[in-house]
Amino acid sequence: MQKERTIGFVGLGLIGGSMAVDLRARGYASRLIGTDKNPLNAEAACRLGLVDRVASLEECIEASDIIVVSVPVSAATGIIQTVLDTFKDKGYTDKVVLDVCSTKSQMAEHLKYHPLRKRYVATHPMAGTEHSGPWAALPGLFDGRACIIADREESDASAVRDVEELYRTLNMRIVYMTSDSHDVHTAYVSHLSHVSSFALALTVLDKERDEKHIFDLASGGFSSTVRLAKSNADMWVPIFMQNRDNVLRVMDTYIEKMQAFRTAMADYDEEKVRELIDEANRIKKIIR
Repeated sequence: MQKERTIGFVGLGLIGGSMAVDLRARGYASRLIGTDKNPLNAEAACRLGLVDRVASLEECIEASDIIVVSVPVSAATGIIQTVLDTFKDKGYTDKVVLDVCSTKSQMAEHLKYHPLRKRYVATHPMAGTEHSGPWAALPGLFDGRACIIADREESDASAVRDVEELYRTLNMRIVYMTSDSHDVHTAYVSHLSHVSSFALALTVLDKERDEKHIFDLASGGFSSTVRLAKSNADMWVPIFMQNRDNVLRVMDTYIEKMQAFRTAMADYDEEKVRELIDEANRIKKIIR
């Protein structure tokens, strides 16, 4: 049964749009409102039925019970600050704002002393594709995936319960950790993957000047590995900059592993290459 609840989306791209699709279909909300600084995205979200209407940020905050901030992390902190300021100025004590950003520590530090910090819940649904914009929205995108709630103790219990219900409606597994721990882990399992994919794409584009050969010869392995290189720079540059120290440490480890493979192959050391592959195969016990 659909609840009388209004959800506002600040940012109507892949994540916000995909959330809207399933939250409506699964009865979490009766009304969906959106705002986006890109008029084309806003119009498309309306035409696609992702939201019922578009509004200004101020209208979105006033009309919504929960505000989902789904914009690049470079803009998210300022928007959350504005939302919390509005809560304070208008005397809203039961509204909730959450974000879906891929880095957390800088945001947590900036918002730490806001008088209404407890009405903000820091989240990161670990799902997505290489595509962007409202046209990329997909039903079922979050099913079975993990969602991180960071710094749970910094938020009101009622706010956390509302957000947990939202993510359980999306069929996500909820994991709790600190912002700092989140940023370390995502550097390993998400951010490095994107750096590697961008680097692989640059390597191939630099050496294989004939694009037709790339298209004709690229196997499934190459296509799946380089898929993330299609991701939007507006999203990923701020992520890399905000999580710079963690990403650099992870890249150093990655370069060490690449160097181990290079040295073994340069030395015609078949046993070492086999040893490295066998060690890497342990990932099969973790990810199936």
